[in-house]
Amino acid sequence: MVSKIRQVAFDCRDSYTLSKFWEQITGWSEDPDDPNLPEHEENYIGPEDGSSGLIFLNVPEGKQIKNRLHLDLWPEDRTRDEEVERVLALGATMVDDRRTADGRGWAVLADPEGNEFCILRSEAERRND
Repeated sequence: MVSKIRQVAFDCRDSYTLSKFWEQITGWSEDPDDPNLPEHEENYIGPEDGSSGLIFLNVPEGKQIKNRLHLDLWPEDRTRDEEVERVLALGATMVDDRRTADGRGWAVLADPEGNEFCILRSEAERRND
């Protein structure tokens, strides 16, 4: 017997705003039967198929230290570098640029509340190795 991950939880100061940021990155949406609202203490987004999603929970304290857990993202319809630029334009910040001259590597970014995540090369880019 095993356990299935239902959702990944983010502690944050503004769960609604952070859910809207991550909607733009993932293309996921709120539950139509339980729409996200600014006054909610928690806001959820997930894929249409109902599989595991992300939940954002309001907490009183801000982020203090580096994440012990982070998401690694693979762009589906653009290159890693194009995705990095898109996500930066959405409000992310660059934490550590680990891209290399040969086109490999990754970028470490942070969402508007400082939660780190990585953008890796797309599947198409990895196939060209």
